[in-house]
Amino acid sequence: MHTNRPETLITLEPGLRRVLAPNPSHMTYWGTNSYILGEGRVAVLDPGPADPTHLDALLGALKPGETVSHILVTHSHRDHSPLSRALAEATGAPVYAFGDSQAGRSDVMKRLVTEGLGDSSEGIDYEFSPDEILADGDVVSGQDWALEAIWTPGHLSNHLCFVWDDAVFSGDHVMGWAPSMVSPPDGDLTAFMASTERLAKRRDRVFYSGHGDPIADPAARTQWLLDHRRKREKAIMVALSQGHQTLAALTSVVYADTPKNMHPAASRSLFAHLIDLIEQSRVTAEPNISAAADFRLI
Repeated sequence: MHTNRPETLITLEPGLRRVLAPNPSHMTYWGTNSYILGEGRVAVLDPGPADPTHLDALLGALKPGETVSHILVTHSHRDHSPLSRALAEATGAPVYAFGDSQAGRSDVMKRLVTEGLGDSSEGIDYEFSPDEILADGDVVSGQDWALEAIWTPGHLSNHLCFVWDDAVFSGDHVMGWAPSMVSPPDGDLTAFMASTERLAKRRDRVFYSGHGDPIADPAARTQWLLDHRRKREKAIMVALSQGHQTLAALTSVVYADTPKNMHPAASRSLFAHLIDLIEQSRVTAEPNISAAADFRLI
């Protein structure tokens, strides 16, 4: 639909431009979408990774006389948030987000961290600290635009989506090219499902996600994500009923059709499902919840 060359400026619709960061990978698709919203005094949404080339591209994408008045971050993964500080220093604009990388973490995940569950190795920007905190339902506005923040924890506890008229900037929560990664303790499947159900009830025209093309049918995509997770949950329950108990064994069965090099990421996603099932009192972990536990049906 759109060119995917890094640092190319694309006008997506009146009042919205996109600059693609030069960070393609199997986790970021062709790279991070950085959005420029408005005209004149503009907002930059998801500045992207700490890459001076991308900073130059974002500043170079501004029209003569334009200035950046707001910097908004959907969540603090290293492919979305680190450049926000350099952009703020270059423009004087404040950074808006839900909070730092631990903000919004559920009681379950807090408990698991105290019990020794390590980080998710999903590229957390631990240094991220916004200038302005946005709570669920807060509205931030500029010269010719307004955004409503929707707290959508799941992919990361501090994840926000932003509503712009009949469009939503969906970050990494809803993407068209792949399902969102959910990796405990920073990712939380219970929260992800609740957030996705909330988005599924909306009737927006389009979602602009953190990676990939715009999503032209958001209702269909959010429903697919819910169905996809519920199908995965059913497969896990079947595998457990057949006696597979370890995370490695469950991964090899449930993700049998997934390339082996993707199994480490798949196992983290499966672990998120198991924690959710434990919270539903449908599965138990012995001796305690960890990637090394034995999992059994209750």
